[in-house]
Amino acid sequence: MSDDLTLLADEFWEATLRFQPTYRHMLGDYRDVGSWEHASREAEASHVAELRDLAARVEAVDEGALTDDQRLTRDVLIASATTTADLTATPLTGLAANPVSGPQRQLALVLGLLSVPDESVAAQMPAKLDGVGEYLHELAVRTREATAVGWVSPEFAVTETLDQLDRLLTTPLEDDSVVAAVKLPDGVDAEEARSELRAVVERSVRPGFEAFRDALRETLPDARPEERCGLSWLDGGDEAYAASLRYFTTTDKSAREIHEIGLAQVAKLADEYRALGPEVVGTDDLAEIFEAMRTDPKLHFEHADELIEQSKVALARAEAAMADWFEVVPKAPCAVEGTTVGAKAFYFAPATDGSRGGTFFVNTEDASSWGRFELEAMAFHEGVPGHHLQLAIASELPDSVPEFRKHLHNSAYAEGWGLYSERLSDEMDLYSGAIDRMGMFSADSMRACRLVVDTGLHALGWSRQQAIDYMVANSPLTEGVCRPEVDRYICRPGQATSYMVGRLEIERIRREAEQRQGDRFDVRRFHSAVLDSGSLPLGVLDRVVSTRLP
Repeated sequence: MSDDLTLLADEFWEATLRFQPTYRHMLGDYRDVGSWEHASREAEASHVAELRDLAARVEAVDEGALTDDQRLTRDVLIASATTTADLTATPLTGLAANPVSGPQRQLALVLGLLSVPDESVAAQMPAKLDGVGEYLHELAVRTREATAVGWVSPEFAVTETLDQLDRLLTTPLEDDSVVAAVKLPDGVDAEEARSELRAVVERSVRPGFEAFRDALRETLPDARPEERCGLSWLDGGDEAYAASLRYFTTTDKSAREIHEIGLAQVAKLADEYRALGPEVVGTDDLAEIFEAMRTDPKLHFEHADELIEQSKVALARAEAAMADWFEVVPKAPCAVEGTTVGAKAFYFAPATDGSRGGTFFVNTEDASSWGRFELEAMAFHEGVPGHHLQLAIASELPDSVPEFRKHLHNSAYAEGWGLYSERLSDEMDLYSGAIDRMGMFSADSMRACRLVVDTGLHALGWSRQQAIDYMVANSPLTEGVCRPEVDRYICRPGQATSYMVGRLEIERIRREAEQRQGDRFDVRRFHSAVLDSGSLPLGVLDRVVSTRLP
């Protein structure tokens, strides 16, 4: 039976990477290097059927014949295959207008992260771009199909995405960001390779973007107003949102329950701000604290290079403290790089072939939008002891651990660990001072507000402006920050709830381990129990820690 499980684990991972060839490439596996994802209904339906069949076959494996680690693999397989199939089966692909992280925003960034180690991989990059063009045509079809049954993106998302597409398509081909993003190895005729890439962009990628743009333009008459931007306004939207919450939180918590958890966290944070406010801004009045954090020039950066340099300093301080808090640290290094696209900060894990270490990206497009209080918490979340530690340790697990457990992404586990790391860094005395600790509260405010706002939008019928107003009133974030944050939640339902749900669960699991073990509790062993089994659904993580730390 254990042999059957091993084969099923391999089959699941192969199915996952076949459906996500770009992720395979990013991991340093070049078998499908000339491929791109598919957005067609047929491709998704086939993947859903494959996952459901896999889940059924894994459930049929005799649990009593398995070791503890094999039972762990079984539990993760069933949960991951089921929730992924449920989410993929929803009509969400058809809501393709996304001005925050749509393909028109992300394509060049993603291509720039793909290793091209030799001439054979470089020779496949034009085929990959042809795949991008095919994907965009499929996305146009899905957009039209969704519109026909009343699933249309909000008007603001459509118009802003159209503006971005218009700018992209009027950029001279010689300046195309996609062509510039593709890395080329030594030994390749760069001028000839770039010329071939430009030809593919002209014949395939740009026509794909044009088809996508045309489909979005057709949706404008039916696009939803800001007052009805959430999923609850769509026929079947409640079911789609429930599937999204199960996938991203790896729990069965309802939207209402998550909403209430968020309200409680927002109230708790208000007390923490008031306690630290006099030291940082000279008042314990919450509104005045928030206003100072938004507007005081002394509390904001001016130059992009400061963001990069201070992030490196913070990570070096964290790396120096690892031995007292962790039994294992990853071999792969963590670099810091600036970018002008994507989220405010994000992390990409190392390639498995060693061609690329982990990278913490800082968006330097508008340095003044960064509060000085924000940077350290963000560096600890995205880098060390946050995502880099979690993802790099997982990727370096021994061969006895199934490959999928090294690289699978459970959002509540991964983002929960990142957010847990911000508070852990306070325990580790890593913050430079009170202002940086206030940044930890600010980061918490964003994640607590996400629970309220995401569920408000998609389950309770909130308007876009209602969501923005709530975040501005209950955090030190400016409206200029809150607006794209809210737009992100509208365009990617449920994902934003994973951070705080995950952190609170990890904290609960730790409290219970401390109570069980008393004087025997060792935080380093707890962190090993959390990190050395790969990315886990939260219920599985609870069982792992309970077994490891009885």
